[in-house]
Amino acid sequence: MAPGEMTREELIRTELGKLYSGNVVDHAMHPRNMKEMADADGYAKITGPCGDTMEIWLSVRNDTISEASFLTDGCVTSVAAGSMAVEMAGGRSVTGAMKISQQDVLTALDGLPEDSEHCALLAANTLKAALRDYLSIKREPWKKGYRKYQ
Repeated sequence: MAPGEMTREELIRTELGKLYSGNVVDHAMHPRNMKEMADADGYAKITGPCGDTMEIWLSVRNDTISEASFLTDGCVTSVAAGSMAVEMAGGRSVTGAMKISQQDVLTALDGLPEDSEHCALLAANTLKAALRDYLSIKREPWKKGYRKYQ
């Protein structure tokens, strides 16, 4: 590489930075906890109206989220929103995490373009669905053996 030339990552960061905040670029390029989780206590999978699908797994100890992870087949903003949502959920009580909204994710990301705001809604809704799954299994543990994802 010639002196003064940008690396591929620097070029991508520069181009993404023209459209998105630094937080969005950071979470999109280095997503937190983007992985499946074995034997999760809570799980949800939702496909949004744009066609992006998000999955969230939760590990819960003493009604506190000890670990949260996600996967998405979506775009840069879906990756960033999923990453931020699971990062925000980690360490919170189940009740506290249930309060994470689309606006909370948008604020934490320093905003998204209007046509991408639905990605934050997808992340918040998937998180809430995973929390409801956890609460359902907590009430009736036998259901865990019958859920679609183990």
